[in-house]
Amino acid sequence: LPGLHVFALAFALEVSVGKTNTVTALNNSNVLLPCTFTTCIGFQDLVFTWYFNSTEMIYHGKIKNKASEPFLVGRNPRVEFVGSTTKKDNNISILLKNVDFSDAGKYTCHVKNPKEKNAQHNATIFLTVVQKMVEADNTVTLIIVGVVGGLIGLLILFMLIKRVVLFIIKKTQDGKKECLVSSSGNDNTENGLAGSKAEQKAPPKA
Repeated sequence: LPGLHVFALAFALEVSVGKTNTVTALNNSNVLLPCTFTTCIGFQDLVFTWYFNSTEMIYHGKIKNKASEPFLVGRNPRVEFVGSTTKKDNNISILLKNVDFSDAGKYTCHVKNPKEKNAQHNATIFLTVVQKMVEADNTVTLIIVGVVGGLIGLLILFMLIKRVVLFIIKKTQDGKKECLVSSSGNDNTENGLAGSKAEQKAPPKA
C-alpha cells in the first residue's frame, strides 16, 4: 500500500550520537562531538547540519553519494569535520576547538536525505564545560561495600555458632535421656519402693 511505503521511508533514516548523549570537556580543550547516520536505501545529495542550542548553525555540509566525502558549505571557524562517509559507519562527527564555558549547551546533529523523499532525523548531545576534571571519590562506596561484607560475614559466623551450640545442646540432652533411661531400670524394691522391673509373682500353689 502507498501509505505503508511512505511510512517505511520515513523511518529508514536514523541519526545517532552513541550510547550516551552527554559530554564533559575541560575549559580551553578540544572536544569531539560524535554523530553517525544510517539509511536503508542509501543516500544522494544528503545534507547534514550541526546546531548549537537549536538555532545557531555551527557546521553545514553536503554529501554527493556513498563514494564521496562531504564537502563544506559553511562552518564556525572553531569547528572541524573529523568524520568520513566513504566508510561503513557514515560518520559526520565534528571537533569543537578551544571550548570555553559559553560553549556549554545543546548540540544537534541534523540530517536530511533527498533520496528518501527528504526524510529528516536528528540526535542531540549536551556539552558540559568544567575548569578541571574531578576524579570520582570511591571512598564512600568502598566503606559501604566493606560494611555490608562485614555484616554478611558476621551473619554467617553467627549462624555457624548457632548451629554448633544447638548441636552441643542436643547431644547433652541426648546424654541426659540415656542416664534417665538407665536409672529407671534399677530395682528399688530393697528400699521398699516399687521398682521399674516387673514384680515377681509367687509361684502358684498346688
